[in-house]
Formats: sequence, C-alpha cells, structure tokens
Amino acid sequence: MAEEQQTNGAAAPNEQQSQVQFAIQRIFTKDVSFEAPNSPAVFRKEWKPDLKLDLNVKHEKIEDGVYEVVLTLTATNKVEDEVAFLCEVHQAGIFTIGEEVQEGQLAHMLGSFCPNILFPYARECVASLVNRATFPQLNLAPVNFDAIFARHMQQQAEQNQQPQADA
Repeated sequence: MAEEQQTNGAAAPNEQQSQVQFAIQRIFTKDVSFEAPNSPAVFRKEWKPDLKLDLNVKHEKIEDGVYEVVLTLTATNKVEDEVAFLCEVHQAGIFTIGEEVQEGQLAHMLGSFCPNILFPYARECVASLVNRATFPQLNLAPVNFDAIFARHMQQQAEQNQQPQADA
C-alpha cells in the first residue's frame, strides 16, 4: 500500500506522460477604450439601462507552442436610446501549449480555455472604468466559453456541409 503513494505529491511516470504542457506566460491589457458621448445629460435621466455585451476571441501563433489569445469585450449601455457609455477592453494573454496537443484540443484550448482565464481580468477592467466614470456599478455575469465554442464549432460544421449539399 505504501508503494502506491508518491512522495512530495509527484505524479507517477504514466500520469506525467499523459499531462498536457500548459503555462501562462503573461496576462496583459492590450487596449482599453471608454466613451460617455452623451454626458453629462445622461446623468439627469432615470437610470434604466439597456446593456449589450459583445465578445470576440482571436488567437495568433507567436512561435512553436506559444500563442497570444486576445479576448475583446465590448459593453454598450443605452438609456432611452442614447448611449450612456461604450467600454471596450482587449484583454490578452501569452500561453505556452505543448506540441503534443491534438488539433481539436488545441482549438478548444485557444477558443475556450484561455478566454476563461482572461475573462475575469477583462470584467474587472470594465467594472473599474465604469466606476471611475461615476456610472452605477456594472458586474458582468460569468460567461460559458465552452458553450460559445461548441456553438461556433457546430455553425462551422453546418457551413461546411452546405456547399456539399448544393453540389
């Protein structure tokens, strides 16, 4: 029984071989924009906001096994059909992903796993900017990037099947 336990929490050799190499090299804010085009008039209106949130994820291979992932979060808040504020944050990260990762798994890591890591940083940046502009607190709900990625992959598969059906 003692032979089965590993010292210092080290993984067994078979477990080490099956693990994927993944590391966060850096997380940084690449670009920030905040506009309040209808201030100060918007502060005089009753605050019944209409929030629209847009998300976009892009990635670029920097070198073998190293990728930059950029999560763009755009929050547009309107009051009575006038833009109260527009906030856009480009939150980026540089990630090391082992070469042993399969193509499909790599796409999932870049399209879902990495954005899940970046989102809390982008959300905090948006909340801070909105607060500094003296608008009511904005706390964005967590986002299910796995579901977004799955929907994107399904849409791509459907688009790839349509030309074959037309031919």
